[in-house]
Amino acid sequence: MRNSMKMASLALIAAGCCALYLFHDLNGSFDYALPRRAIKVMAMVITGFTIAYATVVFQTITHNRILTPSIMGLDSLYLLLQTLIIFFLGSGHMIIVNKQVNFLLSSAVMVVFALLLYRFLFKKGGQSIYFLLLVGIIVGTFFSSISTFFQVLIDPNEFQIVQDRMFASFNNINGDLVWLALVIIGLVTIYAWRYLKYLDVLSLGREMAINLGVPYDAIVKKMLVIVAIFISISTALVGPITFFGLIVANLSYQFFKTHKHRVLISGSVVMSIIALVGGQWVVERVFTFSTTLSVIINFIGGVYFIYLLLKERKTG
Repeated sequence: MRNSMKMASLALIAAGCCALYLFHDLNGSFDYALPRRAIKVMAMVITGFTIAYATVVFQTITHNRILTPSIMGLDSLYLLLQTLIIFFLGSGHMIIVNKQVNFLLSSAVMVVFALLLYRFLFKKGGQSIYFLLLVGIIVGTFFSSISTFFQVLIDPNEFQIVQDRMFASFNNINGDLVWLALVIIGLVTIYAWRYLKYLDVLSLGREMAINLGVPYDAIVKKMLVIVAIFISISTALVGPITFFGLIVANLSYQFFKTHKHRVLISGSVVMSIIALVGGQWVVERVFTFSTTLSVIINFIGGVYFIYLLLKERKTG
């Protein structure tokens, strides 16, 4: 009951943030401004939902609350892909100009990479999830190094376009991409819903879950694929936001203080909507676009990450 009241309060705040962003200072331009603001709000809701869901699930599987799915190297792969396309084909190529093609290509490459990585690591069975994390860190560092190498060689004018892809942006969101992402996320969510009941047991550990009759390896593989799809979609839609999932997931743990993942995931999703929509309103109205929301989130997230590390060290 107590968590229900908390959730209702957060939902009201999220609805208020969305209403504030949609209707503040419209000045009668409903036909022009409102549809564009609605598309941006939908993009922020999709991004918040995918990152929050994926982060909570990923932290449950890894039993570590300071890890995020970006450790698997998907963000680095996205930047590498954008850098290579611009370096070899130029910023005027259809893959860069046509946002639908870029979105589908980027999403497909990241999902295929994740599937191949999982298939390779889990092929023989019995591989530790920590070995997967180690490989993800190494591969992500490798991708970042290659990206940096080509960014040094690239034409300065072309590099400006690459630089724009390094940070998430909710400005100039393509409406077609939002609807496409919404359909994909909806289908994946329907598929993932049946496995949500296993997360409470998975949080107890591999041995305990197996003893309770949960097909641990099969569920973990499926959940990792779902995490990869969600992160790929959000990254391809707006760009990488490294620390955002870390913030909303841990705030949800502290705020609700429960082991039930239906509550934790729902709470982190609502918190993410508040942070993204409210934060974007502040960026536009207070800072007048002098900075981007992703820069603020990464700064706060980096500080929060250091705090969590120090907290874990003290408790350990």
